[in-house]
Amino acid sequence: MTTFLHLLNGGAGNLAAYLAAHVLLCLLPAFFIAGAMTALIPKASITRWLGRNAPYRVSYPAAAAAGSLLAVCSCTIVPLFAGIYKKGAGLGPAITFLFFAPAGNILALAYTGSILGAEFAFARFVLCLLFGIGIGLLMAMLFWRDDASHDAQTDALFAEQASIGRAATGVLLSLIAVLIAGTLKLSLLNASVVSVTLPLPWAEAWQATLFHWVPFDAAKGEEGVSVQGSLLIVLLLLIGLAAWKGLENIIEGANRWTWIALGLAAATLLVAAMRLTARPDGLELALTGRVLAVGAALVAVLHCARRLDGDAWRSWLWESWRFVKQIFVLLVVGVFVVGVVRQLIQPEWIQGLAGRNDPLANAVAVVFGVFMYFPTLVEVPVAHMFLDLGMHRGPLLAYLMADPELSLQSILMVAAVIGRLKTFAYVSLVALFSIVAGLVFGAWVDGVSPTWIAIGLAGFVGALAVLLTWMLGRRVSAVHA
Repeated sequence: MTTFLHLLNGGAGNLAAYLAAHVLLCLLPAFFIAGAMTALIPKASITRWLGRNAPYRVSYPAAAAAGSLLAVCSCTIVPLFAGIYKKGAGLGPAITFLFFAPAGNILALAYTGSILGAEFAFARFVLCLLFGIGIGLLMAMLFWRDDASHDAQTDALFAEQASIGRAATGVLLSLIAVLIAGTLKLSLLNASVVSVTLPLPWAEAWQATLFHWVPFDAAKGEEGVSVQGSLLIVLLLLIGLAAWKGLENIIEGANRWTWIALGLAAATLLVAAMRLTARPDGLELALTGRVLAVGAALVAVLHCARRLDGDAWRSWLWESWRFVKQIFVLLVVGVFVVGVVRQLIQPEWIQGLAGRNDPLANAVAVVFGVFMYFPTLVEVPVAHMFLDLGMHRGPLLAYLMADPELSLQSILMVAAVIGRLKTFAYVSLVALFSIVAGLVFGAWVDGVSPTWIAIGLAGFVGALAVLLTWMLGRRVSAVHA
């Protein structure tokens, strides 16, 4: 019973820490962006660049380029992936976007270089780009029938007649500005503009209570629940209650709960952008540059949204709420389960299991990444800790390739969007390519002859070519049958 309670507390603590973190600055805008993509962008605007019939030389680089600009984690990218996929993007380009954004974005690469070295960042970029495109192509080949059917069905989406105009473009750009302002790591955004200490003597005691309820080890990349975090959890619960009353039937018209839900969402983003610190004399509230940036972006969203016609903005809110209902519960379940499993896995096992560069060690690193999920960019200092514990650089790269992609909660969410079979294929391909990436980089670090590395890669590519040829043959046969 004691072990069970310990595991239960680990799951609940991990969930509380996740919801209390500033990840809300990513998640909330992502759901609204996904809804806007579905409701406000005509299919032709997506399929021109990312459609299944767009030239490969255009669609796949465009998907990777779009992902490179978003410093988001595997959970946040799923609503955006769902948005472009449901609006007409081909499965292959959408998968490339899904894969590349968390691991290969500019901020993640820059941070990797500063912590682990330039060669590590370069290897991560090159392998993420090549393998992201490769995985997308393979998924498009494996599920070409479903992709064609999906392409035909996108015309029947709820917002099929929406046309993008200046107001819709403004809403999308403003929402992206909210996402960037909330996640960009700049000293200007983190700096305090003004601070004031609120006379709340109980704040420090409440902080101590939270740390007691949700213990954590910062050296392992774990996050506790701060006073600010507890406030964010309360706001999130209030948003859920208000949204259920105000957005569930938004197509029939807005009510007071609609405006309460939207107001709470905006307030949550602003509170998440602040810095609240418990002190002996009270609660210090610091308005940062991030608060001003997020606030300005929210004003821009409001300004543009007021210029949408009634059907357009109601469609946008409905699609956003639909994504929340489809994805958020699975996110919560996944984070809880990861918290339970993390109580059973010790980082110190790394030295014995992944201290060498072989297929088993790289596979262990990939599996470890699934159950030791960390928010965006946190995986880099954690990887540095693993390196200090004795992890070989090959499996370390495999871990960094897989961790941003294959968290348990993101797997559950992706399955809700594209189905279990496609998700199983995607997860298998990511795991395979991550292992290969680790083996290649590890061999190079160990001083293996470039000739042998090239031969190994050629063999891997050859096997893929045979597989692709076989699948293309089946496709042609099916078409002529």
